Amino acid sequence: MGVNMAKITISGHPGSGTSSLVRKLMEHYNWNSVNGGQIFRDEAKARNLSLQDFGKLCKDDEMIDRQLDEKLKQIISDDQIEIVESRLSGWWAFQLEVNCVRLWLDVSDEERANRVVNREGISFEQALSENTERAQIDSQRYMRMYGIVPEQKQPYTHVLDATHIGIDEVFELTLEILEG
Repeated sequence: MGVNMAKITISGHPGSGTSSLVRKLMEHYNWNSVNGGQIFRDEAKARNLSLQDFGKLCKDDEMIDRQLDEKLKQIISDDQIEIVESRLSGWWAFQLEVNCVRLWLDVSDEERANRVVNREGISFEQALSENTERAQIDSQRYMRMYGIVPEQKQPYTHVLDATHIGIDEVFELTLEILEG
């Protein structure tokens, strides 16, 4: 299909549209993907913990996070996976010097909360509060463990402001990046 790069990392805060973009890319290119958030959710479920409680556990026990991150780094280094979605996947690809598109989807806090409301049927206030708390806990953990701020632009080859555009436009812009 004229794609120059066989791999892309897609990163963004919860509610930024990363999962929707991954689904469209998988369908369009018949690519496979790994979702770092799903790895995290699966581990939380295996421990019978909510995402928030598991996030707090990871804050207290860095080895859990480090093990999950090592798994993700191995996947990023593997040529068998075309799409890796995770808040830190762009950072890991950057640090590992993997030659790929590293995309960050930038979306305002309010718009991300609106998207979570539509997806999960909770109140705007709850979505905004949970997004903010989760981002703060995760950011503190990433800074303490790795000296990383996920939204820092340095490791990304491309940053798309998706606050005021829908998934179809984000998808089209991503295709331009991949095929450009």
